[in-house]
Amino acid sequence: MKRILITGGTVFVSKYAATWFSEKGYEVFVLNRGNHEQVPGVNVIKADRHQLGETLKNYHFDAVLDITAYNETDIKDLLDGLGSFDDYIFISSSAVYPETLEQPFKEEQEIGENKIWGAYGSDKGKAEKYLQLRVPDSYILRPPYLYGPMQNLYREPFVFECADKKRKFYIPKDGKMPLQFFHVEDLCRIMEIIIEKHPVFHVINVGNTEIIDINQYVELCYQAAGAKLEKVFVTNHPQQRDYFSFYEYSYQLEVEKQNQLIPKQKDLLEGLKESYCWYSLNKGSVVRKDYISFIDSNFK
Repeated sequence: MKRILITGGTVFVSKYAATWFSEKGYEVFVLNRGNHEQVPGVNVIKADRHQLGETLKNYHFDAVLDITAYNETDIKDLLDGLGSFDDYIFISSSAVYPETLEQPFKEEQEIGENKIWGAYGSDKGKAEKYLQLRVPDSYILRPPYLYGPMQNLYREPFVFECADKKRKFYIPKDGKMPLQFFHVEDLCRIMEIIIEKHPVFHVINVGNTEIIDINQYVELCYQAAGAKLEKVFVTNHPQQRDYFSFYEYSYQLEVEKQNQLIPKQKDLLEGLKESYCWYSLNKGSVVRKDYISFIDSNFK
């Protein structure tokens, strides 16, 4: 039984990973401040990653899954507080690629400021570089938009809510802006392969090989919710983030390295059905934004 440490373990990706690896038979430890309900069957280490002291010094972990680091200080403070470990896997972001680079983005391209993502992307990039200096054989994963059960961000849950309420859905422009997704289970599958097989490449773009557009995304969300879709195309409002979950920013990741590890990803409709099932039972866990009230005030 391999022993792994997961940072967080209480919200979306880290919570899903704690559940998934625990059910797979790993000995799972989660590091968080104990302010939220914990995943059953895991070992909880209640501490702040920035104030660890000697908390982790006597532990050895086969792998550290750092899912909640956003900047260099997050990485530094955890590394300073750790005892011994074999693998370190950092969930970074595709936001580290400047929007000016040629697409699809490749792992070999130079990372830097992305004007769409701002400090989020820049800080993730600095965290990557610091980690590579401290732990040269660490693994870095760069996902696009993550989705699936336990999704607390108002992305697919926003579309599901509109579907449940039998609302028309307001589509930015012609709805042909491409989107790339990745299911949290596929992310866990990649991390397990890293732990068990140690691939030779250490920076890996992860994401669905299939790219869809906004129209297809909304259609699949309504289908997952079992609802009939009526679209309204918004052509005269410049800021789509006022009424839609994604920035007006189209990008694509090259995922050839990932496909050597998991050639087939979860079917998007199947994944959205799983997400809708969880959402239906956990609507209070979603962090909502004012999209619906904005639509009702401005587009009707």
